[in-house]
Amino acid sequence: MSLANAAPSSAAPATRPADRVPLRQKIAYGLGSSCDMWGHWLYPSMAYPVFNLYLGVPPHLIGIVLMVNRLADALSDPFFGWVSDNTRTRFGRRRPFILVGAFLAGLGLPVLFLASPTWSTTQLFLFMLSSALLYVPLMSCFNMPYQSLGAELTPDYNERTAVMSFKGALQKVAELALYFALPFTTLAWFTDPATGKQNTLLGAQVYCAGLGLLMIAIGVIIFFTVKERYYAHLVQQGQEKVKLRESFYETLRCAPFRIQLGMSLAFATGTSMVSALGYYATVYVVCGGDSVSGNWWNARMGIAYMAGGFLAAPAFAFLARRLGKQRAAAIAIASGIAAFGGTWWLYTPAVPWLQVLASGGIGFASGGFWMLLPAMGADIMDYDELNTGKRREGAFSACGSWISKVGMSLGAGAAGFVLNLTGFDAALAVQSPDTILLIRVMLAAIPVAGLTLAWLILLRYPLGVAQVQDIRRQLEARRGTV
Repeated sequence: MSLANAAPSSAAPATRPADRVPLRQKIAYGLGSSCDMWGHWLYPSMAYPVFNLYLGVPPHLIGIVLMVNRLADALSDPFFGWVSDNTRTRFGRRRPFILVGAFLAGLGLPVLFLASPTWSTTQLFLFMLSSALLYVPLMSCFNMPYQSLGAELTPDYNERTAVMSFKGALQKVAELALYFALPFTTLAWFTDPATGKQNTLLGAQVYCAGLGLLMIAIGVIIFFTVKERYYAHLVQQGQEKVKLRESFYETLRCAPFRIQLGMSLAFATGTSMVSALGYYATVYVVCGGDSVSGNWWNARMGIAYMAGGFLAAPAFAFLARRLGKQRAAAIAIASGIAAFGGTWWLYTPAVPWLQVLASGGIGFASGGFWMLLPAMGADIMDYDELNTGKRREGAFSACGSWISKVGMSLGAGAAGFVLNLTGFDAALAVQSPDTILLIRVMLAAIPVAGLTLAWLILLRYPLGVAQVQDIRRQLEARRGTV
């Protein structure tokens, strides 16, 4: 590949009218992030309250189920990425899987909680394990083609960012469903007449059934609204089948993609390692051990995090247009370093509201980073096409998804060890001064270290605006416009 004629520039040329994605398609595609959010993250957020607190399943067994669930993703994601890359139908290669996957995942969501209080602990554990394992491929059937579709909606540098900004903003709206799930399960409607207590199991079943129907509707909307721009070209050119090993090993040979994966892994691991620590900082540093007050502040912080992520979508789309995606990503990382570093001063019992600002800042930085990453990924797939002659969005999406999940899983697994290192004792209502100090230090230092590593890796990213424009010129000279 030659980029010798690429002129240095931080701003891409104006988007051609033919390259613009219609507003209704951007909205329809963005709605799909709801299925991704609810199908992947609702179950982990409700598993402990429902299966541990209500049904009595020991926490370590629930942890095993959630860990196995993530490991199963590592197998199903590459498979569905590979299958959709090689599918040829009159409806395209992505949309049939999106429709079928949304339908099956929507139907399957409430099934995850169709347990019985009369079952033994072993029966409940086996039900959790089997139902979670069966649900993973249903979500992969939707999510891998869905993520791949986003990379092939437009060949334009800036329009790709615009598409992902819609997706990022709508995803933050969908996150509200995670925050209201547990309050919904404790509504008076679900009071058990025999015991007078809330039947959180029934509440979870009803809640997931409602979201499942929405997932099905969203799959239908995407199928009939969003177009596969590259598909006709692939059929006309007769692209050869993508081999299964290309869904992982061959994909990793793409140098810019390895850099993107390194950024993703550093960001995800560094931030998820303190995901639990933030809650303990709120309860024990800010609220002095008052868990009731801490829970209310935690709810406010969740809303602030969502609001920050929602605002990040248009803000970083603007920065990417003016400065390029690489510089915009650097600003997102720098914002995260400032927000996490600022927790040292913002988590204070003197002014509890300051922690809400910290949460909003973290949401802003995370929303910007995770919105820009897939927009950069679409450029990387152009780079790969220039070198291999193939469009392999499914392979790249599957590999990228797997690596980010590894980072989050590693971070979440290390979170418990991080808490132990602080000397935290659950039997104490008020923690020792040394424990409070270590909670504050680690909450700031660990994510700052991870984000600094992500920034250093970003410095090696080679695809600036000029390089991406030159790649597009070479591709269109070779195979025409799409």
